[in-house]
Amino acid sequence: MASRNLQDVLDEAGNTVDLLRNSQLGTYIYPVVPAEFTNWRREQKAWRETAVLYDQSHHMVNFFLSGPDALRLLSETGINSFADFPVDTAKQFVPVASHGGVIGDGILFHEAEQDFVFVGRAPVANWLQFHAETGGYDVEFRYDDRSPSRPYGAAVDRQYYRFQIQGPNAWQVIEKLAGGPVEKVKFFRMGHTTIAGQQVRTLRHGMAGAPGLEIWGPYAAHGAVREAILTAGAEFGIEPCGSRAYSSNTLESGWIPSPLPAIYTGEAERAYREWLPATSYEAANALAGSFVSENIEDYYLNPWELGYGSFVKFDHDFIGRDALQQIDPGTQRKKVTLAWNDEDLASIWASFLDRDRPGYQFFDLPNANYGSSNYDAVVDADGTNVGLSLFTGVTANERRGLSLATVAPDVEIGTEVRVVWGEPDGGSGKATVEPHEQISVRAVVSPTPYSVTARTEYQGGWRTAAR
Repeated sequence: MASRNLQDVLDEAGNTVDLLRNSQLGTYIYPVVPAEFTNWRREQKAWRETAVLYDQSHHMVNFFLSGPDALRLLSETGINSFADFPVDTAKQFVPVASHGGVIGDGILFHEAEQDFVFVGRAPVANWLQFHAETGGYDVEFRYDDRSPSRPYGAAVDRQYYRFQIQGPNAWQVIEKLAGGPVEKVKFFRMGHTTIAGQQVRTLRHGMAGAPGLEIWGPYAAHGAVREAILTAGAEFGIEPCGSRAYSSNTLESGWIPSPLPAIYTGEAERAYREWLPATSYEAANALAGSFVSENIEDYYLNPWELGYGSFVKFDHDFIGRDALQQIDPGTQRKKVTLAWNDEDLASIWASFLDRDRPGYQFFDLPNANYGSSNYDAVVDADGTNVGLSLFTGVTANERRGLSLATVAPDVEIGTEVRVVWGEPDGGSGKATVEPHEQISVRAVVSPTPYSVTARTEYQGGWRTAAR
């Protein structure tokens, strides 16, 4: 009989780690938006030097939540405080499981008194829908799924388009669109403006380290609004950003996008696993990298390990509160950037041309991740594991390979460590893996964000440099 839900899949597989490490899902796809408009190097440089237009319309879930109990549901599932969350503000929302492992994160918009929208990857949207359905809350909800990874020419439609105008010239573009000066409101504050005759919602954001705006509106206006932005921004050097460069922005800004959702174990989460379908993201998630443990819980990460410690507020009851209260933040791993050694990275690339040996695991550009959740072992000079490298690629702005990692608290900035690149025993059975050898790459522990501009100008929170 076919598997009915995630729990069935796990029971039939026997070993959760083997199941996920051999998933045939492939790498995480940023769909619909063209891979490149010019080339990924030029598009990366635009967010640092001029301005860039990110099209975020397709790769994230929109989860709409409304009703008298909507705020209570969010408060009881999030580590964040909701003591002060007025209309027309947004926050990064982070839920954890009962044992304190992070489910995921995303941006939560408070659009009206009882109306909220979560925007992010599937794990958090799924978690919210489960609790909305089963928790006895007086709420209504709607799940607007991300666009298909491979639409094969079929029409694609979303409820919203979602753009970001970012970069040092972004505000000049915004003011030209508005026809005059625009107040630089506080970070994560929302407002309204008009573009191409269309009223749009706005969010003050800063992905590229300078003041910028996220804007959204009905998807039918996508083309008109996009064209107006690019026309207004032409004199300021705006570049449309393709999906290939888009995902690499986080290497400079310091956000770790895809930790493994910590839901595969624990009796308290059994009902959730039985609710999730066998076709869910969680069932097909591709786990990749050199770190391999038989225990899936070794892949779980708590808020401090991901740089979310400042979000944890014990001023309310929420799932996982008791577990987090037992954690000593000072002993937890910390988020850092690892700057990869040029010679070692060049050896990985050159090995593709070695016709006598398997070579190393392919390092794609600019995003080298080959799974949905990526875990590479970080070791010290003695070969002792001191952390995990979680997101890897290159940036033309820094002209080097970087990865975002979480390392032991006593590993200081400036320390040289090794990132083990490639999977053991020639590699797993994932669709993105071919037979290969492992290599230990030298890397220097560096601040997060790595970009000096981002590090000095970003709003505090998950972007704040490791302390």
